[in-house]
Amino acid sequence: MSWKVLITARALSIEPVGALALARLEEAGCKLIHAEKYGPLTEAELLPQLVGVHAVLAGMDAFTADVLASKEAKDLKIISRWGVGIDAVNLPAAAKEGIVVGFTPGLLNEDVADYAMGMLLAIARRIPHGARSLQEGKWDSEWGHSLSRKTLGLVGCGGIGQAVAKRARGFDMKLIAYDPIPSQEARNLGIEFVSTDQLLAESDFISLHSALTPETRGLIGEAQLRAMKPTAFLINTARGAVIDETALARALREQWIAGAALDVFVEEPLPAGHPLHSVPNLLLTPHQASLGYGCGAKVSGAVADAVLDVRAGRRPRWVANPDVYQLGNLRVPLIS
Repeated sequence: MSWKVLITARALSIEPVGALALARLEEAGCKLIHAEKYGPLTEAELLPQLVGVHAVLAGMDAFTADVLASKEAKDLKIISRWGVGIDAVNLPAAAKEGIVVGFTPGLLNEDVADYAMGMLLAIARRIPHGARSLQEGKWDSEWGHSLSRKTLGLVGCGGIGQAVAKRARGFDMKLIAYDPIPSQEARNLGIEFVSTDQLLAESDFISLHSALTPETRGLIGEAQLRAMKPTAFLINTARGAVIDETALARALREQWIAGAALDVFVEEPLPAGHPLHSVPNLLLTPHQASLGYGCGAKVSGAVADAVLDVRAGRRPRWVANPDVYQLGNLRVPLIS
């Protein structure tokens, strides 16, 4: 049977990132359907496009319990997520429906770490300001902040946090971190694990790398921003909802902190009238930390592999809801 594969992940539309992966799916007999617009898609946008679809190469689309249990999704076998974040998918509901959720942990680490370090450098050394000045025909240079021997605080110290730490060591930065499950691997990099209070008080730069969970939603709010040094900078390449954006906008206007750099937001795309567009000392980019060509090709290949594995009755390499295999209701039974 020919499978219909819906593509909502914008990255797969970019040449040459998704070309080989999509060609392999077509060669295997899959019919590719590009979404009317690329994600993240809301429930209302997603539902009518799921009719007759067997697999989705997904962005951060709203795969809620209602969507997964809907008549529109009755043929859906796998959601293959382009990326590592799975907070937009209701994993227990997917398992209950017998739908496999694939993702790509670890494949984005190096590119996101590069980008986080780039944002840190850009905001600290006033690089965007200098570029704008020259583009406007001015010569308006500004003093920036040195990195050497400054303290970098990592909130979340998994693969990406550790990759950032390796880069920061090259700048002779002191490394501290908060993580609910500290790892020996991170300690071997010279990272000292501390409380969130100590991290906020001591860090010159704070880089966020935690997953979005009920515990981390709004983790950085008014109290945390006020606890930071007035000379400190905040960098977020994790998830937008980890920060209270209203509190951050006020913190920048009132100079509780020196600046911030954000690649992720609560609502994406960021609305034109959002308060973050009009605050000082803020660098904004459109959720592109993982968009390196080499990384993109690897991730695209992995999401295609997951679809082909499920179609053939195999278990994909990375499954975000492994309990789907214990419930006895897989929509495509395991053969091997």
